[in-house]
Amino acid sequence: MNLNELRNNIDIVDEQILSLFIKRMELCKGVADYKKEHNLPVFQGDREKQLIERIKSLTGDKELENGTAALFTAIMDISKILQNKKILTGKNDNTYAVPDFKNAQKIGCQGTSGANSETAARLIFGDKQPIFYKTFEDVFSAVQSGELDYGVLPVHNSTAGSVSSTYDLMAKYSVYTVKEVCVEINHCIASKNASDINEISVVYSHPQAIAQCCDYLTAHGLKTAEYGNTATAAAMVSGSSEKIAAICSTECAKRLGLNILAENIADCSVNRTRFICICRDLQIEPEADSISVMLKIPDTEGSLYRLLTKFYVNGMNLKKIESRPLKDGSFNVMFYLDFDGRIDDSGVQALMNDLAENLEYFRFLGTFRD
Repeated sequence: MNLNELRNNIDIVDEQILSLFIKRMELCKGVADYKKEHNLPVFQGDREKQLIERIKSLTGDKELENGTAALFTAIMDISKILQNKKILTGKNDNTYAVPDFKNAQKIGCQGTSGANSETAARLIFGDKQPIFYKTFEDVFSAVQSGELDYGVLPVHNSTAGSVSSTYDLMAKYSVYTVKEVCVEINHCIASKNASDINEISVVYSHPQAIAQCCDYLTAHGLKTAEYGNTATAAAMVSGSSEKIAAICSTECAKRLGLNILAENIADCSVNRTRFICICRDLQIEPEADSISVMLKIPDTEGSLYRLLTKFYVNGMNLKKIESRPLKDGSFNVMFYLDFDGRIDDSGVQALMNDLAENLEYFRFLGTFRD
C-alpha cells in the first residue's frame, strides 16, 4: 500500500475507535445511574486495576503494553468525570456565605505602614486601617483563630516568582482564599545617612524584593541582607546611624523621611505582585471565576499526566501549578493549582469530586475573581 492508502485505512480505524468510544461512554452513563441509585462511589480502585491488567494481558505485544495501559487509563478517567457529572446533576443546592469587605472590622497584613501588603489591603478594604503583624504566619494564625476577619498576603511576583512561605502556610492553616488583587511594585533604594549609592555598606529587604532587583544590586556590587518585610526594613534603616539602605516603595521611603538614592530598580520595568485575601470560613463572591486547590499525587508512573488529563478533558484552563516539598524527609511534593471555573458549575464539581476520590490528599483552598 502507498502512504495515502495507509492513511485512509487509519482514518477508517479511527472512526471505528470513535464509534466504540461513544458506545462505551453511553454504557458508563448507565453505570452512573446505577451508582447514583445505590449510593455507590464512582471510584472503585480494584475494578480499575483489574481492567488495566486485563488490557495489558490482551495486548500481545510487550512494546505496546504501556501504550494500551495509558490509553485505557485515559478512557477510565474520562468515564469517571462523566459519571461524576451525571451523579451530581440536580444536587447543586449548596449555599455559600458572601464576603462582607465593606463591614470588615479586623484586617491584618505583615509588615508596617508603607508595606505593599497595606496597598493591597486598601484595594480591597478602602481606607480601613490594617493591623500589622511581624510574620506571615502570625497573619495566618490570627485569621484561623478568629482574631482577624481577613488577612492579606503576597503570593506571586511577576519577576521573582512565587512567595513560597505563603504556600507552605496555606498547607499548615485551615483558611480559604476569598479574593485576589494585583499591585504594581516600584522599588527604590533608600537610606537615612547616605547620599550616594556608593556609600552603602548593606542593603536590607525581603528576599523577594532582593530577587526582583538582582540585576541592579549585582551591577553596583551591593551587599544584601534579608529582612522580614520591605517596610520594616525601611523602618529599621530610618532608626540606624549606619550607612545602610533598604529596598522599599518610594511611598514608604518618603513617609519615613529617607533619602531615595535610586528608583525603579527592579529587573523588569513591569513588576507586579499578586496578593490573596484569606478568611477562616468559606466565603464566595458571586463573580468568582477562579479556583485554588492543593493536592498530592501518587509517586507512581504517569500520575502527573493523569492529573493534567482530567483538566483537559473538562475543558478547564490551568493557570498555575506550584509545587512545594512536604518537609517530611521525603522528596515528595504538594501541588497548588489555580484554574478557571465557577464553584457552582457541574463540570468543576465533577472534577473536584474525582480528585477527592482518586488522590491521597486533596483540599479546596477557595475561589476568587481573576
